[in-house]
Amino acid sequence: MRKYIIFRAEKRQPGWKERKLQHTQGLTRILAEHFDSSDQPIPEPGYRPTEFIRVDALHNRDEHGYSTHYRQGDWEVTQVETYTPDVPMGEFDVVVICYCKYTPINAPLNPMPQRQVSVDSFGGDEAAYEQWPLVPKGTCSKGTK
Repeated sequence: MRKYIIFRAEKRQPGWKERKLQHTQGLTRILAEHFDSSDQPIPEPGYRPTEFIRVDALHNRDEHGYSTHYRQGDWEVTQVETYTPDVPMGEFDVVVICYCKYTPINAPLNPMPQRQVSVDSFGGDEAAYEQWPLVPKGTCSKGTK
């Protein structure tokens, strides 16, 4: 099931001046959005979206994407709405809007796991996988996701 999940701040939550759309700099209540094709259930009240963090002093572009760490976020889902299309012919089977309240917690900062690159990352193209320069040989086994 393809899900489009939007995490949105409730009214009158802190940080509203800093939440801007990248392309227009217009204010937004959107905190994050996820595209999910897994069989996992949709978020429920009490769920906290993961927050991804970059610690510049620890960033190594050969090891990390943008983020170096992650943690359980300070935003907590309080209400969930789902919308399903009348005719299932679009890109998503369900659109989920999770309204969130800012409830800061002292969650531990965890290092990002090592990247896992496999032949599947290249659509099964073994030659492309072998030519990819960022694969540290011996760290990822073929077929690992």
